[in-house]
Amino acid sequence: MTAVMPEGVAIARDLVGPAIEAAIARLTPDVRVVAAYHLGLADADGNPTRSGSGKALRPALALLSARAAGSPPERGVTAAVAVELVHNFSLLHDDIMDGDTERRHRPTAWTVFGVGGAILAGDALLALAQELLLESEMPHSAWAARCLSTAVQRLIGGQGSDLAFEKRDDVTLSECLDMAGDKTAALMACACSIGAMHLGAPPALAMGLAGFGNHVGLAFQLTDDLLGIWGAPEVTGKPVRADLRARKKSLPVVAALSSGTAEGDQLRAMLNDPEPLSENDLIRAAELVTMAGGRKWAEDEADAQLAAANASLADVDIPVDVHAELTAIAEFITARQW
Repeated sequence: MTAVMPEGVAIARDLVGPAIEAAIARLTPDVRVVAAYHLGLADADGNPTRSGSGKALRPALALLSARAAGSPPERGVTAAVAVELVHNFSLLHDDIMDGDTERRHRPTAWTVFGVGGAILAGDALLALAQELLLESEMPHSAWAARCLSTAVQRLIGGQGSDLAFEKRDDVTLSECLDMAGDKTAALMACACSIGAMHLGAPPALAMGLAGFGNHVGLAFQLTDDLLGIWGAPEVTGKPVRADLRARKKSLPVVAALSSGTAEGDQLRAMLNDPEPLSENDLIRAAELVTMAGGRKWAEDEADAQLAAANASLADVDIPVDVHAELTAIAEFITARQW
């Protein structure tokens, strides 16, 4: 299945893309070249490219958040840029921690510029995001900055849990869901509310949008974990079964390990074996996740979170077209492409 990109995402690219380039230009030269490469704005030598910086999903949600507050999308650009910079800060650091060598069909920044260069670029993007918000003339820029800072703290906590899980073989499904809520859903909830918050929207509106984003974030993480095992490389930008190769305690894997089935026990023994996993081992491990019910559980839970996200908008007073675009983006980012 090929998902059709919603119109709001294309609009976000057009509005936010130039603003991101302008923001990156403020960084010191050595850091700027790493950040520009990671964002797809330049090659490793600093020459401009047009490969883009991902799907612009979070910026699209931030712009819709501004529209939900009754403002044109242009007034949400600063908040959208800040969220996207923080997202990419997390990706730069995440690639290092996970040892990933490919992202968006290119070598990851740390493999090109070194670990130190990638860490500094991530740090610079985080600082720049807050700087953009705090220097904004919007009436509630401090509240928007606080929203983003809180999301970052949760993101870091979730990432820390994810790393800790690698050393444990007793991770529960509840713990894994909590980790996903912090690592992924927190920033998604912020993206869905920061545009409205930045403009001084009523708290009830911001909270309603954040609730929608929290459910969408969990659905997105579940879908991402499914793609991490069964996703096609041309879709994910990573090798097939990459998460199993890294022995990640992703949600489908933990669901399988917690199933109490013989297949779950076989999977645990395989993942705990210190010997490297061969391609045949990885194929078998993916089969065991399916046979133990991990894949179906993750698919069903993703569907449930998406339904909860859509239902959460029922009591939020927003324009009909904004409602439709929010649900369209939610369905787009949780579409499964094998």
